Amino acid sequence: MNAGPDTAGLARNEAVLIAPPAARSERLLSVDLLRGTVMVIMALDHTRDYFTYVRFQPEDVLHATLALFFTRWITHFCAPVFFFLAGTGAFLASRKKSPKELSGFLVKRGLFLVVMEQTVITFCWTFVPLFPGVIALVIWALGWSMVFLGALVRWLPVRAIAVIGLVIIAGHNLLDSVQPAQFGRFALLWQFLHVQSFHFLTQFHGVPIIALVLYPLVPWIGVMATGYAFGAVLQKSPAERRRWIFSLGAACIVLFVLLRAGHLYGNPPATPNSSGPSSNGDFHVQATLSQSVIAFLNVQKYPPSLQYLLMTLGPALVLLAYFERFTQQSLRRSLTGAIVIYGRVPMFYYILHILLIHVMSLVVALAFHQPAKWLIRGFFVNQTPSGYGHGLPFIYLIWLLAVAILYLPCKWFSELKARRKDWLLSYI
Repeated sequence: MNAGPDTAGLARNEAVLIAPPAARSERLLSVDLLRGTVMVIMALDHTRDYFTYVRFQPEDVLHATLALFFTRWITHFCAPVFFFLAGTGAFLASRKKSPKELSGFLVKRGLFLVVMEQTVITFCWTFVPLFPGVIALVIWALGWSMVFLGALVRWLPVRAIAVIGLVIIAGHNLLDSVQPAQFGRFALLWQFLHVQSFHFLTQFHGVPIIALVLYPLVPWIGVMATGYAFGAVLQKSPAERRRWIFSLGAACIVLFVLLRAGHLYGNPPATPNSSGPSSNGDFHVQATLSQSVIAFLNVQKYPPSLQYLLMTLGPALVLLAYFERFTQQSLRRSLTGAIVIYGRVPMFYYILHILLIHVMSLVVALAFHQPAKWLIRGFFVNQTPSGYGHGLPFIYLIWLLAVAILYLPCKWFSELKARRKDWLLSYI
């Protein structure tokens, strides 16, 4: 399941994931628009999670159709862009905060997000008031990445942070052979850092306590740190900025193709549990063209491999360069103006969209006389029951309806943040 985006912002005028709603410079419109675009796409993946009748993974080379695969694949862009722009927002905030002030805010806000993941957000996902265990999803990883970035910005210059971020992104796959068992009693710590896992911890009065780790930390810390350094590019003149952004994006795409097609570095070997012979691991030509396309683009997200990050951040940067051409006036005349609203209130949107889609899944299940109890008894740990779910056309319809419903609440909250400076608003 993707819990994507994949989340969050700094203060009213200095956001980690949101640029200020009012009096923003033209160049930040592109950032808001890119962020809003991935927020809308993210809702598609979570709608599919709640409504699909498919019992295999969309990346399954042997069973998935291209339509199902690309419904999942397009949402792979959400989390990398989320973390990258969080770092960029922190850099923009550094123009008005001292290193000490920015560091303190990032640490406090990061810890706030960790708590939110374990309480409010987990409830929205599961409808279980007190979930028995630790849920390490996207907001959890975002929070800890902010804490780490807070330590970096306190003591290091931008260039040093750029080097650290790039080294983590490029080098973390060298750790793929390191297994949790090698750490003995500290095995769970390595799972939180670098290995996707579902771990049984203990029992409390007969209730199993679990740790679900979908977003191991190490690579995401690198993405946020690199996004922070990228903020320096936004200080350049418009024409030079577009050239830099496009060139960086194109370079990422070319490097991804070279690494993937050349069976080179940057994606871990396929595991015994992988679905299909080319799930993750090296690319191999398949029996059909569609299977070969799926195999080529099926790279590891949990944790994100170098190839995965190149595949997603490259096109995202190219799109950002295109969005640089938009102005306030052109946004008002098109649908993109609505998308920007979502990009200005990502944390609010994130929480609300999970709650809304979850409620909609219950309503639809009851309306179609399908099993519904499993949706309120721990969505993460339950198997989809027989007789539940819908096909892709229905999923797309529900997705568009959910995004439309979210517009007015997000517009209201964006305007509220523009008027007020309450501390809590700066954290949501």
